[in-house]
Amino acid sequence: MFDTVLVANRGEIAVRVIRTLRSMGVRSVAVFSDADADARHVREADTAVRIGPAPAAESYLNVERLLEAAARTGAQAVHPGYGFLAENAGFAEACARAGLVFIGPPAEAISLMGDKIRAKETVRVAGVPVVPGSSGSGLTDAQLADAAREIGMPVLLKPSAGGGGKGMRLVRDADLLAEEIAAARREARASFGDDTLLVERWVDRPRHIEIQVLADGHGNVVHLGERECSLQRRHQKIVEEAPSVLLDEETRAAMGEAAVQAARSCGYRGAGTVEFIVPGGDPSSYYFMEMNTRLQVEHPVTELVTGLDLVEWQLRVAAGEPLPFAQPDIRLTGHAVEARICAEDPARGFLPSGGTVLRLREPQGDGVRTDSGLAEGTEVGSLYDPMLSKVIAYGPDRDTALRRLRAALAETVTLGVQTNAGFLRRLLAHPAVVAGELDTGLVERVVDDLVATDVPEEVYEAAAAVRLDALRPSGDGWTDPFSVPSGWRLGGTPKPVAFPLRVGDPVEFAPRGTHTVTEDAVSVTLDGVRHTFHRAADWLGRDGDAWHVRDHDPVAASLTRAGHAGADSLTAPMPGTVTVVKVAVGDEVTAGQSLLVVEAMKMEHVVSAPHAGTVAELDVTPGTTVAMDQVLAVIAPHEEAAQ
Repeated sequence: MFDTVLVANRGEIAVRVIRTLRSMGVRSVAVFSDADADARHVREADTAVRIGPAPAAESYLNVERLLEAAARTGAQAVHPGYGFLAENAGFAEACARAGLVFIGPPAEAISLMGDKIRAKETVRVAGVPVVPGSSGSGLTDAQLADAAREIGMPVLLKPSAGGGGKGMRLVRDADLLAEEIAAARREARASFGDDTLLVERWVDRPRHIEIQVLADGHGNVVHLGERECSLQRRHQKIVEEAPSVLLDEETRAAMGEAAVQAARSCGYRGAGTVEFIVPGGDPSSYYFMEMNTRLQVEHPVTELVTGLDLVEWQLRVAAGEPLPFAQPDIRLTGHAVEARICAEDPARGFLPSGGTVLRLREPQGDGVRTDSGLAEGTEVGSLYDPMLSKVIAYGPDRDTALRRLRAALAETVTLGVQTNAGFLRRLLAHPAVVAGELDTGLVERVVDDLVATDVPEEVYEAAAAVRLDALRPSGDGWTDPFSVPSGWRLGGTPKPVAFPLRVGDPVEFAPRGTHTVTEDAVSVTLDGVRHTFHRAADWLGRDGDAWHVRDHDPVAASLTRAGHAGADSLTAPMPGTVTVVKVAVGDEVTAGQSLLVVEAMKMEHVVSAPHAGTVAELDVTPGTTVAMDQVLAVIAPHEEAAQ
């Protein structure tokens, strides 16, 4: 076994790998960018090495600096985690040239399975059914469009080099193919450095089921059962579980054997995942989609139902050990469900969020596990993936696991950064989810019913109570009655003290109930009902939801509006980087015309003209870093531009 392993990643996966290294008595080396100098994975590793500035291209994606860090610390092996360079064949080859063991499959397998076009052909020859789609790589935009029309709409555009849903586009209208192909290429180039696309037939209401495989260097390959990954948004998984309620033992065995054959077809070694698309009405008709040549985000659910530590077996296989178990030895016991906690704001269309973690509470124990890279004080920016942590629940059956996970999400507190925890809790209570009637489009169909857009009255009551409490005199002795916030007026009826507050639209709110305020909590009683919130600065949290209740200054807001009188300003929908600017000052634009593209956490957002007019101001260029709500441009309406 290795003495020292460098973890070439960050966040929750780096923390998770370090945990297993510690349990095995292996020294861990963390790497960090300037943005992560005080991150949790840096604190928990045995040693840590700075590898560059905040941008990933200059740090976590810089192969030379990673190899230098390994050499400086005496590391014998490198664990890539997932994301960044985990599926980069060039990195695996560079590790080998440097005398380091890459804890993953051979570079040849990464290269083969990383090219979705070659991968489909390889497994097809091995007898694994594949999704109908384009063949050949390097297709032009016109060839892709022709292939899509030949396959028949709807189709799915997919980056050949990528994964994780990045750059994937579902196209139902052939007239939109050119626009969607261009957008998919941009996202693929930004995420993977390769804009090669393929096109596949889209199966309506499909289920996404993947098989975990484990292979050693001695010819042994086993599968560890399946994971149901059908709960997705924008083609990205948000909830995963093991096993799937869809499969019977016969289908499970058949899909497992197909996954084993796919792994053998590319000479696989280590932990990997073979992903299938499965028609919900006919689970025996399954199709190979791709193979992920790395550890998956959702690996904990497999660990909980099999009792195996997948990171440990990655290390043991990489060190040359044979698997001591065969397929008949693998048993699935109980049920596990995982929810991904992401820095995103459901009320703003799930746009990426950011900020400083002011208060953190992560559930553990009693069938609950949290894998996290967070700590109080962690700064969540726009440079990296939005996933912050994962909450996983285990039980003897699916109902128990779901119930435990809902309770754990209600206990999750991440004040200072908006997350999707409350949304996930409501999703897990949806009747279709509880019944196991899943498909990859379910979340998009029910999302509006699960997003809490209205601010409950008790939130304003709690925020006003905090402010009222802060005004009360403290200390012993005489109190000036004029300093007490009682609402008393000379010769008149007392008027309740009101506070101008803002979550979305500003409100003037006077507390009317009773309340108790402490340093980290506030309880209010309205109409006989008691409501308790976690609190930190201007943030309130309850049941996984959070509200940033700020003071509203009507004078300042009025001045801001006056500064843009006669024009409409376009603001940044999220903190991020402007990647595309399509207009210049003086250009005439039409309503809905795409003007700018802002990217954050590997997600693109198009900023469009609110109305026809003239570009009166343009305050950004490609590469400009912007804060949420920062003014990007001002569009003067036509009638005013002509005056």
